[in-house]
Amino acid sequence: MTELVALQTSLLESGLDSLRSGGLLLYATCSPVLAETVGVVDAVVAERTDVVLEDLRAHPALGALHAEDAPPSAGSLEGTVQLWPHLHGTDAMFLALLRRVD
Repeated sequence: MTELVALQTSLLESGLDSLRSGGLLLYATCSPVLAETVGVVDAVVAERTDVVLEDLRAHPALGALHAEDAPPSAGSLEGTVQLWPHLHGTDAMFLALLRRVD
């Protein structure tokens, strides 16, 4: 698992580095493992002053995930979404929306 966390962190960092100011990046994994989901996003946001976590559940670009629809799938990191096979009929998908704010 340590290798996957390092790989996912590197991929997320590379994606964020390629964004212009104001650009959005959707970090999505099909993992239920907190180290690979919340842990990666939390660590990257804590390390970088040029990135903020947006509230995915209320973002207009993703109209199907309005905040009032998201509570059963809300992630453990505020503004993220965690979907579960037994609740949502999906893989264990984790989604976080990040914005570059240089």
